[in-house]
Amino acid sequence: MILADYGADVIKVEKPGQGDDTRTWGPPYVEDQSAYFLSINRNKQSIAVDMSRKQGQTIIRELARKSDIVMENYLPGQLKKFGLEYKDLQLINDRLIYCSITGYGSQGPYSRRPGYDLIIQALGGMMSITGSS
Repeated sequence: MILADYGADVIKVEKPGQGDDTRTWGPPYVEDQSAYFLSINRNKQSIAVDMSRKQGQTIIRELARKSDIVMENYLPGQLKKFGLEYKDLQLINDRLIYCSITGYGSQGPYSRRPGYDLIIQALGGMMSITGSS
């Protein structure tokens, strides 16, 4: 979001079909689109890619070849099975900056658990002190 706000060309890769889960979060909606999704994805382009298929992997490699930065938020090791982890993409683009963001880090007892904002708020206790209203 911030990189796009500062003028970077950001391409968000989403899963085929429904795309990012937050596309359906709401209300409120703006012309049948989630206001939340629109707010956090402003100034971004989106593409749907099935990374489990060879064609999808080729698309990701081509994007990485042309990119300065790749940011991903998969579980540790998830992209390894597709040949799309840092060591693979770095061979295509040796200038590539690769940022991996996980809910709980790459090691430790929770490292294999998915996590996003609401889950982390609940685990950290923030939800219990802010209430449900």
